[in-house]
Amino acid sequence: MKLPPVLVYSVLRLLAFLVPFGVLMLFPLFQQFYWLAAIFAALIGLSLSSLFLRRPLAQVSAQVERRRTKPRPAVTDEDIEDAANGALATAPDTTAPEPSDPLAPADPTAPATTAPEPSDPLAPADPAAPATTAPEPSDPR
Repeated sequence: MKLPPVLVYSVLRLLAFLVPFGVLMLFPLFQQFYWLAAIFAALIGLSLSSLFLRRPLAQVSAQVERRRTKPRPAVTDEDIEDAANGALATAPDTTAPEPSDPLAPADPTAPATTAPEPSDPLAPADPAAPATTAPEPSDPR
């Protein structure tokens, strides 16, 4: 069984980082400053991968190039539109009926009603009702 080159290259790159990171974490200084160990391990891993992983990188690049240059069927915009229109013509009508206008009268012969005008928020709800006001504070002098 042949492994995909992308998988091989990814695992080798992870190992190029994790092995130096594990070795650096054995030192007491890097146990306190783990972020410094991660920086050094990244630099070591980058160096190792650029030196020793040229062949797996070339295989991954060749695989990506093969996928990008693979001939694709020539599908035009008109073909896609014709297929979509044909699918719409043969599909059963499953759309819900349009909701009626909530302001439209139920009886077409009935007169149209409009929404009530917004009232003044400071006006009393019942114009016949007396307006209530807060009692005035008494003067304690």
